[in-house]
Amino acid sequence: MVGALLLMLPIASTTGETLPFVDALFTATSATCVTGLIVVDTGTHFTTFGQVVIMLLIQVGGLGFMTMATLFTFALKRKISLKDRLVLQEAMNQNSMEGIVRLIRKVLMYSLVIESCAALVYSIRWAFDMPLGRAIYFGIFHSVAMFNNAGFDLFGGYRSLTMYVGDPIVNFVTMFLIVAGGIGFIVMSDLIDFRRRRRLTLHSKVVLTMTTALILIGALVIFVFEFTNPKTLEPLNWGAKIWSAFFQSVTPRTAGANTLDIAALRQATQFFMIILMFIGASPGSTGGGIKTTTFTILVSAVFSMIRGREDLVLFKYRLAQERIFKAVTITMLSLFLVIVVSMILSTTEDVSFLSILFEATSAFGTVGLTMGITGKLTLIGKIIISFTMFAGRLGPLTLAYALGPKKGKELYRYPEGKMIIG
Repeated sequence: MVGALLLMLPIASTTGETLPFVDALFTATSATCVTGLIVVDTGTHFTTFGQVVIMLLIQVGGLGFMTMATLFTFALKRKISLKDRLVLQEAMNQNSMEGIVRLIRKVLMYSLVIESCAALVYSIRWAFDMPLGRAIYFGIFHSVAMFNNAGFDLFGGYRSLTMYVGDPIVNFVTMFLIVAGGIGFIVMSDLIDFRRRRRLTLHSKVVLTMTTALILIGALVIFVFEFTNPKTLEPLNWGAKIWSAFFQSVTPRTAGANTLDIAALRQATQFFMIILMFIGASPGSTGGGIKTTTFTILVSAVFSMIRGREDLVLFKYRLAQERIFKAVTITMLSLFLVIVVSMILSTTEDVSFLSILFEATSAFGTVGLTMGITGKLTLIGKIIISFTMFAGRLGPLTLAYALGPKKGKELYRYPEGKMIIG
């Protein structure tokens, strides 16, 4: 709400006019939920003041409010209370409080180092295209946005990074930031400690394996589907084709930047990207979606059932039934949310259903990709998408826990029943 009020100020707009409240709230929600869906162009509508407000909202939203609050506590040299540690444990998706403050310190340090290095590389690259001061400013803004998986950009004209479709530096740095922010701080910490411990946790193994698989499979599918598309890959040279395929495979994992026109993609590619957006990033990261670990459990459960196994085993570890139930619950609640939002939008918006499904999934996954309908949304449509972004960032299971009735653990069990399935 504070961000929306700041964006409504005349000094935040290049026209000097007040941005309508719903548009300001939509933009602030998109930034705080690290999404990137916009109803007004970030690069041309907002002044430097407005853009800095958006960048700060992205940073706070990406790292999490409690993480930023902990930073200020460190700065004031105060101790972290037990209550705050419990909140931090929940915010970072940890199973215990052990080492939670140390993890927060690492999160802040890693974020600062990665964003600073990326900003430097961006600045040097863009100094060839624009004045040095502007290149540095662009470098800082886009490093924050991409690391936090928010699809905001300052190039104007709703173009995102399409002018750098074949640029190896911009493509590589952006993809690195998206993946680094998307794998989660727990995995990042695990990788840093790998040289000392010489082993990875089960969580890190699953995240890294599934992330790599989704990127490679996604790039191959997009490359095949778009290879002969005259509006996307066909006119590009081989280098640009490969960069584009990989970039468009990485970015649906909740980032929102694009080097190809999303609306010009074939419908098969657009639908495939909807699947990638729904899966999303990994737990404890700056991204959304049902998460890679949830998807891994679902796929593994299917294969275990087909093979007739009673236990679900990943990397020689057996998963508890509770984890499987949680994965199924998250997926079903997420599907329900996307379906309901899509159905409502199909009655309020005069666009194709695929565009609506794409927009709804993008909002839920806090991605930021669009087929060009965000700016054309009705008042009701903007409010619904804003709520979807908030629900996606918070997580459907967390939202259900918060809104649902509180019930203690049952001390009894009903007799087992049998029914026909399938």
